[in-house]
Amino acid sequence: MKKLFIFVSLLLTIMSYSQDRKGNQEFPFLDYNLTLDQRVNDLISRLTPEEMVSQMMNSTPGIDRLGIPPYDWWNEALHGIARSGKATCFPQTIGMAATFDNEALYKTFVMISDEARAKYNKAQKEKNYHRYYGLTFWTPNINIFRDPRWGRGQETYGEDPYLTSQMGLAVVKGLQGDNDKYLKTHACAKHFAVHSGPEALRHIFNAEPSARDLWETYLPAFKVLVQEGDVEEVMCAYNSLDGAPCCSSKRLLMKILRDDWGYKHIVTSDCGAINDLWQPTKSHERHLTFKNDAVAASREAILSGTDIECGSSYGALKDGLDKGTVLPEELTPSLKKLFKERMKLGVFDPDSIVPYSSIPYSIVEGPEHVNQALKMSRESMVLLKNDGVLPLSKELKNIAVVGPNANNKKMQKGNYYGAPETIVSILEGIQNKLPETNIIYKEGCDIVADVNDASVIKKIDETVSAVKNSDVIIYVGGITASYEGEESSLKIDGFDKGDRTNIQEPIVQLQLVKKLVATGKPVIYVLCTGSAIALNWEDKNVNAILNAWYPGEQGGNAVADVLFGDYNPAGRLPVTFYKSVDQIPDFTDYNMTGRTYRYFEGKPLYSFGYGLSYSSFKYGKASLSKKSLKLSDLISYQKAYNQAPNGIKKENLANKSCLSISIPVTNKSQIDGDEVIQVYIKYNEDKYGPIKSLKAFKRVNIPAGKKVSTVLNLTASSFETFNDEDQAIGIYPGSYTIYYGSSSNEKDLKTLKLTIK
Repeated sequence: MKKLFIFVSLLLTIMSYSQDRKGNQEFPFLDYNLTLDQRVNDLISRLTPEEMVSQMMNSTPGIDRLGIPPYDWWNEALHGIARSGKATCFPQTIGMAATFDNEALYKTFVMISDEARAKYNKAQKEKNYHRYYGLTFWTPNINIFRDPRWGRGQETYGEDPYLTSQMGLAVVKGLQGDNDKYLKTHACAKHFAVHSGPEALRHIFNAEPSARDLWETYLPAFKVLVQEGDVEEVMCAYNSLDGAPCCSSKRLLMKILRDDWGYKHIVTSDCGAINDLWQPTKSHERHLTFKNDAVAASREAILSGTDIECGSSYGALKDGLDKGTVLPEELTPSLKKLFKERMKLGVFDPDSIVPYSSIPYSIVEGPEHVNQALKMSRESMVLLKNDGVLPLSKELKNIAVVGPNANNKKMQKGNYYGAPETIVSILEGIQNKLPETNIIYKEGCDIVADVNDASVIKKIDETVSAVKNSDVIIYVGGITASYEGEESSLKIDGFDKGDRTNIQEPIVQLQLVKKLVATGKPVIYVLCTGSAIALNWEDKNVNAILNAWYPGEQGGNAVADVLFGDYNPAGRLPVTFYKSVDQIPDFTDYNMTGRTYRYFEGKPLYSFGYGLSYSSFKYGKASLSKKSLKLSDLISYQKAYNQAPNGIKKENLANKSCLSISIPVTNKSQIDGDEVIQVYIKYNEDKYGPIKSLKAFKRVNIPAGKKVSTVLNLTASSFETFNDEDQAIGIYPGSYTIYYGSSSNEKDLKTLKLTIK
């Protein structure tokens, strides 16, 4: 009997091993030893027309007879896993852009993708196939924040194409992982393309940028993420570009994206964007290029390159298949991409061979991730003004904390957020820092209120009376993502359906701050925002201004660390802070003339790249590795880049230095600090080009009293410019000015000359 038992056990082991080698399934598409193409072709050959259509919308049903589980492609990870319960909440995207630290951002998104896998693993075991529990994340948003009125600008990495491309690349690499066979998760470059408001017009708006602006401003970050990041998804935008809705634009999705850039992966529509092509609605205008014809609109979108729809319009394709107006072979290319991507994520393979399947749920919002949230929040802080009042002494006896954002935990989450178990408000952060100090807290006013309302006036006066004897007043104001954000119904003075109509702070807050300053006590303004706010009066009258953005779950501790000197701020503005919207063109004008530091010729309130420190830095004379460059060498670099396959080989070529600049910086103070070293380039022969453009940056820690020389590399692409005669991007001979320093402001920069011949 014992021998029989051993024999049976051995036989079962062999059978189990044999089954596992075949994928432990009866269908070839589930055999992970076959090639992806073999698996995909087998799977698609088994689908009925109805099943084909069902797999082309974000919420895909399971196919029980084939053992295919349901899957929803829609998930969000803008600054942490969103909308599926517990998750670490990092600072809002615009705040992480202010770190100018793409290495820390990469580490952050490795953690975010760890949480994604952990949550997915748990959901699969519980057979939870609902939205927001998949592995395909519609982030990053790499649109250019060209106008401070745009409510969704908070989701971006600012106004500069190079900063956006480098931060976006870090996100893609952090999300998608580095395994040779399996993707960790998907990243998605959105919204393609030329998309940045107004929100109220996004379903009908036609963007008409100049050719120069299209190629020099709006497309570069997408190109980098596609070619160097090998991003797995691209989301087409709601708006039209030059008359063609983006999700049915053959120029964008076929000519530029696939033919020119070599993109081979998925294009998804923005949610409801296909409806905009055919379905009239009373709530807002739409493109209606195929009015009342869902079949024709859906077919056109697919033939133009939109593989999957967020929505349900593609359901009409079944009717088209039945009537012969849509052919199965027209759907097959998209279906092949969709199933290949699911297989690359390992969703059809046993957990034992997918390396990410063992990530435990316990890592979600674990200590390491919370510490990283604190690090990113600290690094995002931008000190805009300081007359010497900061850092504050911890020996102060009476501190007043005032303002509508002081204890506003929801504000700290921005938009597209998860549900962290603990959020430290700014008030709590200060209380944690000084548990023995007398801290008086007053809300003071709402974010927006009628200054003529007697109850509002009374609340302000009572607040001022309560705090007037404090040693210092910390005012925490600004706005929240409830006032700026994605298309909404909100329409009040200063705000319009997610956008802003001006960039002044709400008048009720200005009135309160004026009365606080009138007490004669030092006033520190902690600004919470996702966009530029024109604090013109405060810049002249308060003692210090700290921009905290929407700082995430550890925002309160980060603010307190900066205010009381336990962290030396070094964040930099990823956007220009204008004095008013009167300084910039109309919101609907997509030409860059007069916009952003690259084209704005006026005097801003605060410049792009600007930010103060508790340290004092001095820039020495930089040196270039070469005094001139050969045009033929640069063109050879670009030719090799263009011929390389998308992915790591292309990224390595993109980073190949053709010129290095060594920049000595001395910390003249007695406190260690970070300095964000920035390099800009201007092509002097181009009379229509940018004033200057960021081409390299590095956040560097410099010990007190020490000099550090930092080498930054410039590549062939650093010298690319748009040629009006050729109507194309290229590298051209002539004189170039290289700027280096601590911000884009001329007074903060030194220069070197370079010739390309």
